Amino acid sequence: MKMRTSSALRSPHLFFLPKTTSFSITRHSFSLPAKILCIQGKLAAFELDGSSSLKPVAATLLIVEKEEAKAVLALFLKRHGLSNTTVAKTISKSDLFLECLVSRLHVLHETCDLTGRELTNMEIREALNPYLEALLLQHGDTFIDMMEHFPHPTPEVKSSLQSTPLKLDLDQKKLPGVVIGSKRPKAMARVSETVPAEELPPHVIYLIELGLDLEKIRVITRKFPSFAYYSLEGKVKPLVEFLLELGVPKSEIPNVLYKRPQLCGVSLSENLIPTMKYLEELGVNKHKWSKLILWFPNLLTYSREKIDSAVSFLKEMGLSKETIGKVITRYPHIVSYSVEDKLRPAVQYFSSMGVDVAVVMQRWPQIFGLSMDGTLRPLIEFFLEKGYSMEEVAAMISKSGSLYTISLSKNLLPKWEFFLYMGYSRSDLVKFPAYFSYSLEGRIKPRYALMELCGVRLMLNQLLPPSDVSLDKTLKAKMKKMEKSNG
Repeated sequence: MKMRTSSALRSPHLFFLPKTTSFSITRHSFSLPAKILCIQGKLAAFELDGSSSLKPVAATLLIVEKEEAKAVLALFLKRHGLSNTTVAKTISKSDLFLECLVSRLHVLHETCDLTGRELTNMEIREALNPYLEALLLQHGDTFIDMMEHFPHPTPEVKSSLQSTPLKLDLDQKKLPGVVIGSKRPKAMARVSETVPAEELPPHVIYLIELGLDLEKIRVITRKFPSFAYYSLEGKVKPLVEFLLELGVPKSEIPNVLYKRPQLCGVSLSENLIPTMKYLEELGVNKHKWSKLILWFPNLLTYSREKIDSAVSFLKEMGLSKETIGKVITRYPHIVSYSVEDKLRPAVQYFSSMGVDVAVVMQRWPQIFGLSMDGTLRPLIEFFLEKGYSMEEVAAMISKSGSLYTISLSKNLLPKWEFFLYMGYSRSDLVKFPAYFSYSLEGRIKPRYALMELCGVRLMLNQLLPPSDVSLDKTLKAKMKKMEKSNG
């Protein structure tokens, strides 16, 4: 379901903190100012009948749980198609709704209120996600309006309430969010384990025979209730036969459908095949569709607008039509990234370093999907701290973008330390940054030991890339040359 955003009334905040205050979503890692300027007299919990509960709740605990409720809500919105920017704006306007989410946590876990015990991440997710799903089913396109104007519904929200009244289970011991009369419970009932095998829907029986077990089908149905109602002859079977024609192994089709069950709801003639033809016109290798689908079946379910957005940006970077096709073939995930939230910031960051972003995109498109703060900047800082200039770091990245796929602590650092032990010049890494892509125990150490045993010295690009046979020839030739010069 596609949700839309709208302007909202400003809601009063539960806490007034300095604008510079930042929080980490990880538990036990909050850094709070010594003095909270003001805490309004908001209620710690809403009673089920609408009255208030005056139970005191530790301010720090409320802040922690509010931030974690915010994180759950953000992931929920992103999962339903909103961009990072839109999610951030929406949440910033939904303070009272967030207070309601935190209140639900305390209603469900009353024992936590006075003791100060923190709820686990699992408890928070299990408490909030069903409730959010229920509200989304109830409000549909007015879901965002409801959040931003909570608890005062707009005319559109009132209309949705009148058309689809929400009835929640008010037992505090149970999770909220079960929608009576909604599609989900009815859909789940169709694939329940209590249903005799012969009475399951025809397409479900077909998929089970294909190798997709019932439990996975139930997981899919819980996320996409419409899955329980797909036609065997009209949707599922034609899709499976089409995938087989493309070369997707029969044994892998259950995995493909589990990864992207939406494929079953896509029209072959009106959506899927035209999308494939369009991608082929862009240069995607038509002979590699089976591999692409196995790796990233999501690609075939994206709208033309989504694909065009990524393609236009790649053209803006200076990539030719042929190159764009190769990039998508090599790394189809590139189409899934938001241009404004992911691709453009990464390109601007690399450009500021002097990196040829077009070259990096052609060779290592996967690095543009990495976290800026979690992966990209730490790697740059690592080499700068080791004495390399920004120009040298840029040259290394341009030559070997795979550096960003390597763990800093578990991989890069041990190899750096062994590099120093081998006694090579620091400039040798600028010439051959691919050194970090080789196995330390399986390649680097054994070959270095062999070189030392032979009493010769090879450059890194002579030592590591060649096959064992080629290396043996190189070492013998080097030893023979040394013998002549010494003789």
